[in-house]
Amino acid sequence: MRKIVVEGGKTLRGQIEVSGAKNSVLPLMAATLLTDGLSVIEDVPWLADVDVMSAVLNSLGSSCDYICGCLHINSSGIKKTEAPSALVQKMRASFLVMGPLLARYGHARMSLPGGCAIGARPIDLHLKGLEALGAEISIADGYIEATVNRMHGNQIYLDFPSVGATENLMMAAALAEGHTVIGNAAEEPEIVDLSNMLCAMGANIKGAGTNIIRIEGVKNLNPARHTVIPDRIEAGSFMVMAAATGGELIITNVITEHIKSVIAKLKEAGVKVEEGYDGVHVIGNKHLIPVDVKTLPYPGFPTDLQAQFMALLTLAGGVSVITETVFENRFRHAEELKKMSADIKTAGHSAVINGIKRLHGASVEATDLRAGAAMIIASLAAEGQTKISHIHHIERGYENICGKLAAVGAKIQIIEE
Repeated sequence: MRKIVVEGGKTLRGQIEVSGAKNSVLPLMAATLLTDGLSVIEDVPWLADVDVMSAVLNSLGSSCDYICGCLHINSSGIKKTEAPSALVQKMRASFLVMGPLLARYGHARMSLPGGCAIGARPIDLHLKGLEALGAEISIADGYIEATVNRMHGNQIYLDFPSVGATENLMMAAALAEGHTVIGNAAEEPEIVDLSNMLCAMGANIKGAGTNIIRIEGVKNLNPARHTVIPDRIEAGSFMVMAAATGGELIITNVITEHIKSVIAKLKEAGVKVEEGYDGVHVIGNKHLIPVDVKTLPYPGFPTDLQAQFMALLTLAGGVSVITETVFENRFRHAEELKKMSADIKTAGHSAVINGIKRLHGASVEATDLRAGAAMIIASLAAEGQTKISHIHHIERGYENICGKLAAVGAKIQIIEE
């Protein structure tokens, strides 16, 4: 078993660069199914999830090549419209190929998707939206099959501003006949990034980044070259690591507008954050102030940074409360933090954290991607050695995390045990 081993108590100092956004790369990769020819996506982190999505596209007939941080994808040779179940089960984002396949080829079949066990993330919003665009959908034996002659524009209202559903429907509507309006759409930066690439391919999309997106369908799209936005969740994770160790980090390749809620909460907790043109300068404080956090859809505090912030607040002097409103099963990391002496009580959607002076190293588990980042944060700040298992979760979303942290003073390595 591969594990991450951390010798805690080392102060992080130096400069660290954020990779391209994992949550943006995956829909961008799916979007290449909408066109023939070679598209190039730049600043792509090589992660387990990117590898899985590449395998999904290759299984359909695309050609994916990763060259010097760029993905070269040619979807001219699509031969199948069914994604292999073994791949779909590995990653929920693989469901994003459904919209493009339907819009381009009129058919898509795939198993119900897998991913991190952080709660029920139903795909009903995806399916209702695709049905509104004219698709006929059937579900049987764990598989979803959809067919359509051609997508037709329609008015769609999402009951919840789902990022995945918004992305799937944007891609499907880009080639639909007529006008589509997506109401209560997700507003995340990754939605804007997808819209920018689709527009570079020839799509007609307005309103991305607001809760109403308008799409005028076009007959065909062309290949494009596009650079991925920086990963705001990785940026936030590094900021919390600096704060938890009382360190000082200059974090580059950051769009600060994307992490305003995180900056605000760190400042409220007594951490000094200075914003620059291409990043942030974070200066930790040994006397952290307890704060209350409530996760919300963007531009609210991101659920993908909730676990990391919980690890930080275990060291704040007083009582903090975290309320999770997005996923109902996203406190599994609390039990792992308690193995390190953290004082946390969870009930329903809330966690009450009573800050302590020092965490202690232990053997813990990365129960999901962001929980894994929380374990790294806790282990960096803890006294003694921590061993983190199930690190495949961490490798889904953080590129060369051990190398990056070792370069700024962490004593961290991967071992085979």
